[in-house]
Amino acid sequence: MLRRVLFGLILIGAIGAGVYWWLTIPAVVAAASLPPRTPNLANGLTAFNAGGCSSCHAVPNQPDRLNLGGGLAMPSPFGTFYVPNISSDPTYGIGRWSEADFVTAVLKGTSPDGAHYFPAFPYTSYQFATVDDVRDLFAYLKTLPAVSGKPRDHDVPFPFNIRRNIGVWKWLFMDRKPLVADASRSASWNRGAYFVNSLGHCAECHSPRNFLGGIVEAQRFAGGPNPEGEGWVPNITQKRLGEWSANDIAYFLETGQMPDGDTAGGSMVRVIKNTSQLPAEDRAAIAEYVKSLPPVEGPPRPTKAKEG
Repeated sequence: MLRRVLFGLILIGAIGAGVYWWLTIPAVVAAASLPPRTPNLANGLTAFNAGGCSSCHAVPNQPDRLNLGGGLAMPSPFGTFYVPNISSDPTYGIGRWSEADFVTAVLKGTSPDGAHYFPAFPYTSYQFATVDDVRDLFAYLKTLPAVSGKPRDHDVPFPFNIRRNIGVWKWLFMDRKPLVADASRSASWNRGAYFVNSLGHCAECHSPRNFLGGIVEAQRFAGGPNPEGEGWVPNITQKRLGEWSANDIAYFLETGQMPDGDTAGGSMVRVIKNTSQLPAEDRAAIAEYVKSLPPVEGPPRPTKAKEG
């Protein structure tokens, strides 16, 4: 009897381990799936600015937003992440990456060596970007200066530092369904929806998260605690922006100026440096979409929390 029980437990453990291993296999984009294509560097620049690449990857405390040597510290409830070097440096950056490596990293959250990236890298939104936009972004990044130096390793305690477990997190929180254009809306609205939900990754900061760090979908865009631990990220649905016009939103994305005369603060300052570089029609498209977001009540806000 005891042998049967032990055998049963071993069998259940083996099955569980097999399911775990299968669920956590890092996804990749095969190079053979990327047909020959002439890069569009202008589109790559737009993707760079819409994606806010320099907001995180520019070396902190220096003026050049194209100095993509990384190093920015990103505190979280799960540890502190340090943004990597994505310059064209072949040793410390992405200079030796293949196009498929880069597309895989952005769309699947998998590194060239086959490991899961931590979701501090917002691939849960980037997964909705088009392959062509990501390929153009890669081509644009390769035109930027190489920056030597490797940022420090992440400071993430056990068990959160076990990257294989991120596969389970992805299974829970990566949608994997493509964005579908709304035929009842304008082309501008659909372009804004694409930017906000993919490259712009607006929901990553402007939404509350559950205890596992996944976005609370019922309160998407409704604001919440700053993921970096200080302050409060504002609600950007019509619950808070009801009195803003689409023009107000577009102007804010260009200048950081609010209708009441106040200006953007915190990490939004870095975001504005990117959105201000977008073509005016793209800022207008983003504003049109954001203005259409229905009012959603966000989580209770501490009275002393200051918006970023």
